[in-house]
Amino acid sequence: MRYSLIIPVYNRPEEVGELLDSLTRQAFRDFEVIVVEDGSQERCEDVVGKYAGRLDVKYFEKPNSGPGQSRNYGAERSQGEYLIVLDSDVVLPEGYLGAVEQELQENPCEAFGGPDCAHESFTPVQKAINYSMTSFFTTGGIRGGKKKLDKFYPRSFNMGIRRDLYEQLGGFSNMRFGEDIDFSIRIFKSGARCRLFPEAWVWHKRRTDFRKFFRQVHNSGIARINLYKKYPESLKLVHLLPAVFTIGVALLSLVFLFGLLLVLLGLLTCRHPGCNMAPVVMLFGGLIMLVAVAPIVLYKLIIFTDSAIRNCSIRVGLLSIPASFIQLLGYGTGFLRAWWLRCICGRNEELQAFKKTFYE
Repeated sequence: MRYSLIIPVYNRPEEVGELLDSLTRQAFRDFEVIVVEDGSQERCEDVVGKYAGRLDVKYFEKPNSGPGQSRNYGAERSQGEYLIVLDSDVVLPEGYLGAVEQELQENPCEAFGGPDCAHESFTPVQKAINYSMTSFFTTGGIRGGKKKLDKFYPRSFNMGIRRDLYEQLGGFSNMRFGEDIDFSIRIFKSGARCRLFPEAWVWHKRRTDFRKFFRQVHNSGIARINLYKKYPESLKLVHLLPAVFTIGVALLSLVFLFGLLLVLLGLLTCRHPGCNMAPVVMLFGGLIMLVAVAPIVLYKLIIFTDSAIRNCSIRVGLLSIPASFIQLLGYGTGFLRAWWLRCICGRNEELQAFKKTFYE
């Protein structure tokens, strides 16, 4: 068996059906599929059963323990030379496994990963979220999607690794969040070769609304500090940018409120006879408000224009504005919160947030 595709799932039977359907269209056929139900209330056993005659698919059910441990559970019951970890909310183009095989034949490596993109069938909100997670203007495009980068850290929605290296590293850790980055760091520490396969891309639905998206990125910000405490050298400048953005937005908001206060003060004082300073105070307050709001307005225009052009949609461009702010502010607030509690207040245990709704 060449490949074992490991798919943990939690309350997402419809998504699993779409993923399995895309696997039936793969030109390369030497693979098995391991679906691990991680304590779901909405089980996907019936959905998986429909593909029993079309795929070499195995279904397992276990108590909830999080995605990392579910992947380990599936890996222990697989047979492939390479393990490919996929999230249940991805769909594969028919040439995915062929692209993986070609890369491994031309330039073998022990671990790899591929990029993601939005499908035409995705909702406008899903496309906007995808934009915010992949755009250069939200730091998504400079985290590791380019072949020229020195190191590419695969993420668990599209990650492959040789079985012997997986077993050597002990699989995924017990981290509830950031476990895929933790695994990638350990891959590099082992001295293994890890590469980006540009043509082995997937359609990734990510979260389906902004509330769930905020939970995801907030957890990611917390996970970054948890990872820093384990691997201090893993913290890079790019990881600080959302926190800097968050602090900047907060400061600009305070400056705007100060300007507004001056304008209101001018309006109140101008009612008193003989008060000649009121227009000056109001003008000064208005200028402060303009200075505070200008960077944010400019950033929104950049996001809208870039996304609208990339997605050929004004609506997606507009939705990309809140999606991008949620991506940066959600990650930034999670990062700052964890930094304060773990690095300043000295809490030793790993922090978690939205644990009960992590999969939702």
